[in-house]
This record gives sequence, C-alpha cells and structure tokens, in this order.
Amino acid sequence: MKRKVFTLILAAVLLVATATYEEENVMIAAAKAAVVIEDEDVPLAGGTKVYVPKASGEKVYSSGAAKIDVSNASEGYIVANYSGGASKVKLQITGGNGVTYTYNLHGGNEVFPLSAGNGNYKIGIFENIGGNKYSVALQQNVSVNITNTFGPYLYPNQYVNFNAGSAVVAKAAQLAASAGNDLDVVSNVYNYVTSSIKYDYNKASNVQSGYTCNVDATLASGTGICLDYAAVMASMLRSQGIPTRLEVGYAGTAYHAWISTYITDVGWVNGIIQFDGHSWSLMDPTFAANSSQSALKNFIGNGSNYQTKYIY
Repeated sequence: MKRKVFTLILAAVLLVATATYEEENVMIAAAKAAVVIEDEDVPLAGGTKVYVPKASGEKVYSSGAAKIDVSNASEGYIVANYSGGASKVKLQITGGNGVTYTYNLHGGNEVFPLSAGNGNYKIGIFENIGGNKYSVALQQNVSVNITNTFGPYLYPNQYVNFNAGSAVVAKAAQLAASAGNDLDVVSNVYNYVTSSIKYDYNKASNVQSGYTCNVDATLASGTGICLDYAAVMASMLRSQGIPTRLEVGYAGTAYHAWISTYITDVGWVNGIIQFDGHSWSLMDPTFAANSSQSALKNFIGNGSNYQTKYIY
C-alpha cells in the first residue's frame, strides 16, 4: 500500500506563554564547573502498534546519580535517569546540527529522541546549584547511527508520552477501526481532536517553563494549549504505526506547536493536512477548533510562515 504525505499543522497563539520557550543560553565550562542553563520560555495502518522504549543496559554512561543509556540509540532514542537529591536537574542533547535541546528530569527512566539523525551528539545531565547555575553531573560524547529511520517519531518520549494502556491509544484504535488507509486514520484523529478539545486560555497564561503534556488528562478534560493538541494527536498517530513529528517553532512572530506525518514514497511536508477527495485544505488543528476557515487559511498561507525550531 503506498502512502501519500500530509501534515497536520497545530498552532495556537500563545503570546502570553512565549517565555516558556525562550531560547536557552547555555555556557558550559570545563567538566564539573558551574554552567548556566536558562529555562526555555514505516508501518502501514492496520492496527495498534505501540513501540516500547527500553533501557537495555548494554551501553551505559554513568557518574554518581546520573545515568545515560544509549543501548538503543540505533532506534532513535536514549534513556536518561537521575536518582540524586538535586531539586532541579536538566538534560541537554546537542546533535550534529548544533541545536541544543534542554529538558527537565524528574527521576526514573525518561526517554528522549535523537532528532538530529545520524552523527555525533553531546549529552549531559546537570544538577542545579542555585539560581540558573548548574554543575555537570555527567557529560558524554556519543556517535550515533540510527538504523530505524522513523524510530524517533514512533517511540513515545517525554513530549509525546503514552503507553499501551493509555486512553489516547484506546481512542486512536477506535478512530482507526473504520479507516481504510493511513490518510483515513489521520483524518479521523484530526476531526476528533479538533471537535473534542477546546483551547484553554487560562492555562496558556499560566503555563510554566518545561511544561509537557499529560495526554490522557488532556483527553479527559477536553481542554488544552497548542502542545496538548500536538501531543495528543502525535500519540494517537504513533500508536497506529504512523511516523509523526511534534514540532515547535515560529509562525510569523508567534511561537507555535504543530505536527507532521509521513506517508511512504513522498516524505515530510508541512502545511497540508486535510484531503476532501479532490483537494488539500490548509488548516491548523488548534485554530480549527476555534477559528473560521478563511481566517485560518489567510494566516497559514502556503505553510512557508512556519519555521521549525525543535522536533520531538
């Protein structure tokens, strides 16, 4: 079965929450020195398939309470674990493209994608020592060869966090039951999410740095911000074996989140998300729940306004 590509673009104007994603200014000195970390404001459709990440323990770097398991880096992810007493702990991953991803660690095994593809990565875990100053708990350079091209966009991770028992996975299975192909699955998921979740302006005005979505809680509450829309849809589609990227960046001057999906033989395309049998329509699932079609299309244009900064 051949696939066509389309992308669901999720965007919500989060002017009051832009600070959540401010670009980090990281100054890393020699190992063990203080560093400054600023908070930052392909399977076919045909059944549920939840990819389960593992901390296999075959290739692990550790120092004290910090541990990085790269045993399954070839699948497109690493597992980090911090078991120490620091109240704030950060993980940073810098790929060959020079983009640094900064995450909060919460204890226990947590999964993170290798979004820069093959090449060399610098991975570090940092313990807060006051204010925005951090000490290096563990830092390691790792050479990565990803053999599962779609792995980073099929496995769950900290931003797209689900498992086989998640409510979003069960709902996705229901929505996919009547689908004849991947395009039908995406359409069903898109229509359900945009009609069932309303934008939460209060949450947007109070969101804190490092926020990640609880996808089942969002599904149950029926409200969310742009990252919630993106995480719910990405979780649903990944659980149906459809490679899906959660992307954040800028549409014009506003900070947004959206998703892209992959269909074999075409590739990744941003800006095209709904097919009515005759033509593609440009829509934004967050805006689609709250805006008129004409206003939305005028804002999105041909998709060129979207500038991707991070991919999860």
